[in-house]
Amino acid sequence: MARIVVMGAGIGGISQAYELKKEFGNAHAITLIGDSDRFEFTPSNPWVAVGWRKPDQVVVELPKTMNKFGIEFIGEGVKKVQPADNKLELNGGGEVAYDYLVIATGPQLAFDEVPGLGPEGHTQSVCKTGHAEVAFADFEKLVADPGPVVVGAAPAASCFGPAYEYAFILDTELKKRKIRDRVPMTFVTPEPYVGHLGLDGVGDTKGLMESELRDRHIRFICNAKITGVSDGKVHCTEFDEDGKEKKQHEIAFKHSMILPAFKGVDAVMGIEGLTNPRGFILIDEYQRNPAYHNVYSVGVCVAIPPVGPTPVPTGAPKTGYMIESMVTATTRNIRDAIAGREPSARGSWSAVCLADFGDTGVAFVALPQIPPRNTNWASKGRWVHVAKIAYEKYFLHKVRTAKTEPYYEKMVLSMVGAKRLKDAS
Repeated sequence: MARIVVMGAGIGGISQAYELKKEFGNAHAITLIGDSDRFEFTPSNPWVAVGWRKPDQVVVELPKTMNKFGIEFIGEGVKKVQPADNKLELNGGGEVAYDYLVIATGPQLAFDEVPGLGPEGHTQSVCKTGHAEVAFADFEKLVADPGPVVVGAAPAASCFGPAYEYAFILDTELKKRKIRDRVPMTFVTPEPYVGHLGLDGVGDTKGLMESELRDRHIRFICNAKITGVSDGKVHCTEFDEDGKEKKQHEIAFKHSMILPAFKGVDAVMGIEGLTNPRGFILIDEYQRNPAYHNVYSVGVCVAIPPVGPTPVPTGAPKTGYMIESMVTATTRNIRDAIAGREPSARGSWSAVCLADFGDTGVAFVALPQIPPRNTNWASKGRWVHVAKIAYEKYFLHKVRTAKTEPYYEKMVLSMVGAKRLKDAS
């Protein structure tokens, strides 16, 4: 019997543990290791930050859930991966040996790379549900005493969707409360243009996103490198398209949410052959680490090069569709490895994303993610808002019931297909 350990209990890790359990049943032992006892549905955090969701609505307690499905669960986190010895050192001092390891930790949030950034500094975050809960308390202060808002992303950020979502959801909620006219908003991003998204745009995301910002009276600054945040002020440098300094900005705020750049978690940082210099896991086309062939990786912690150079550094995102395809490929390749066969399954390195704007939204499909593409499409409508709610319900149901069918992939692609047919007619 092999022991397969999944390190990380987020969207990728949960999906991976369930697919491995479905594939192997009781023939092999499956262990899931998280850094806490709960799963958080991260895509719902912008809603938590404005009070549209309570934290307990988007959280699932894992020990009993995993036990119910015959998956060993450890909630104390990993201190260090020791791939040469096929074991993990846990935060509590114990060790876990493995025959196969899937690293699905997600990222470490690099707030420290910008002075004053993050919940321990002067800005809010929607990267964790606890952060979003704190952001909601700060939002309520804004409602009581309206003033300027700054939303955006730090240099080298790779996940821009939640920044756009939060800006537009915030705009929608402020309008509901009849105080939007007292809250000037500024969107600050390292992207070379609005709607770049770390993907050099998808379809007409440039036009769609810029139009949405203008319609909602949200000022925007692109090619912006946030250099620091003080109490009530975001400091940033704006560059031109050639990377030359164009203008210094000091933007006042009463409420600010800035997404940080990502890097690898401490448990894998600096392990030669396992990670790149920022700590992201190196993999081949089969999700397998080139140096340690019994180590695989899925999700945000995987090393993916940027789509291309930009005046201010940006990274490439990993969407739910891509992550689920990585998970399926990894399961099949571990099955092949156990059977003594060479790997053959490859994930779909494509981007399918639903960005909710509170009362509408934008969906985009990039197949493959890096241009040139076979499909390069984006569309706006209230249907995207409805689809995002459906995705939330689907994935929380999946976590609670161990359903592994790719409903999200089918749902989104069928909706996108229907919308494209409607557009064409």
